Amino acid sequence: MSTDTSALNNRPVIIGGGAAGLMTALQLAPEPVLLLSKAPLGAEASSLWAQGGLAAAMGDDDAPALHLADTLAAGAGLCDEAVARRIVDAAPAAVEHLARLGVAFDRRGDGGWRLGLEAAHGRNRIVHATGDGTGREIMRALIAAVRRCPSISLLEGVEARRLIVEDNAIKGVLAANAEGPLVIDSGRVVLATGGIGGLFLDSTNPAGCFGQGLALAARAGARLSDLEFVQFHPTAFDGPSRPMPLVTEAVRGDGATLIDDTGLRFMADQPGAELAPRDIVARAVWHRRAQGHRVFLDARTHPGADFAKRYPVISAFCKMAGIDPATDPIPVRPAVHYHMGGIAVDAEGRSTVDGLWACGEVSRTGLHGANRLASNSLMEAIVCASWVAESVNGAGRGPLKTRATLAALPSSDASGVRPILSLGLGVLRDRHGIERTIRGLYPIASGTGAASDPALVGLMMAVAAFRREESRGGHFRTDFPDTLPSALPSSLTLSDAFAAAREIVETPSLSVGSAQP
Repeated sequence: MSTDTSALNNRPVIIGGGAAGLMTALQLAPEPVLLLSKAPLGAEASSLWAQGGLAAAMGDDDAPALHLADTLAAGAGLCDEAVARRIVDAAPAAVEHLARLGVAFDRRGDGGWRLGLEAAHGRNRIVHATGDGTGREIMRALIAAVRRCPSISLLEGVEARRLIVEDNAIKGVLAANAEGPLVIDSGRVVLATGGIGGLFLDSTNPAGCFGQGLALAARAGARLSDLEFVQFHPTAFDGPSRPMPLVTEAVRGDGATLIDDTGLRFMADQPGAELAPRDIVARAVWHRRAQGHRVFLDARTHPGADFAKRYPVISAFCKMAGIDPATDPIPVRPAVHYHMGGIAVDAEGRSTVDGLWACGEVSRTGLHGANRLASNSLMEAIVCASWVAESVNGAGRGPLKTRATLAALPSSDASGVRPILSLGLGVLRDRHGIERTIRGLYPIASGTGAASDPALVGLMMAVAAFRREESRGGHFRTDFPDTLPSALPSSLTLSDAFAAAREIVETPSLSVGSAQP
């Protein structure tokens, strides 16, 4: 395609082709908008792989207030209650809106919603589509809507490399495609680039999701928050494939249990058992494996013979591995699944840089706190997209004339970062492991190579983890196992992180041992 984008200048630019980006673009219609996607739409979006669904109080026995209570409990003291209330209140209407866009949600025989149960939810409130293919079905409908929307100009195969910023205000985007560099003038940019799972060796996320939006925002001077909180899904399929296939929590909601290789159901005596909050279940699985056992999800009785019908995606990849979930336990282990931290935004998705918004997993709205409640993420992306679009539409849009040129910045490569970050920021952490991660990432993040952006994001996460001397939600430190009486969100800028990392690197380490078994 041509690198001449002059006809597309001075309109909102949305970076990211997942559910958050697509929905924001649709909500901005009929205002002309430019949507940049590094890969063909959906190809590298975590949204496509979401099995669980959307959490919304749709049942007769449910209410947004109950949904809010479960969200706050899972968030371990770090949720913004006002933001969380606003989002869960809007969730049912968001599901109805998706249905009008053509998403074929699962229904009961009487036409009502088929609602599933997942961990830490007090009610059946998970709305599914095609069983365990919810993300795929939502993305199908959103991609079709975007492609037929005349106000959306779509550039696939275009990677944003830097944001142009003057006086703390966005002036444009420096990007590149296969034919060369692009400079796009715009005073309104929305980051919807997804999460950070691609920074880790064991993850359920696409390898291409390694915090690109966080790097763009950090280099632009934006403030980031709660980067230390990473959610490990306790039941990723324990096999050689990377990314790791996910065995959705809904299977446990249907009655499947966790057992080890001796047949022991090791979660039976825990509050909530297999449906305890994800951080608790992930640590239990981690400890059992550290003791030399393999761990399995036993679905032979529940859902039993109905497994393939209820979960066709999981059944298919189990079959490829020679496993029939109706007769064989499924081998599982924890893997990075979701990032609670992100770009610090207000209720309308605005960052601390003028003209820069964030939506979806790349943002930190305050909904998830220290530990995301299951299936709140897709819901957050869909709900917040409308508020981001409204804010973008109401912002100033005077003509811009940037004079920026794109240097020969390489496309990012996270492969060298994954082993370093995985060792120090796993399910269990301690000072030694975090320090080692900072020392390993600092010189890479300080450079200009292909790994510098992934290393920068990993470094900021490690500095945030180093500073939080407690255990809370998705951040568990074996050297600080207790939860402090009160909690505050963490906050970092790029300059903060480099200053803290430099001090650690220049100070001889006295730590010994490691939390990683």
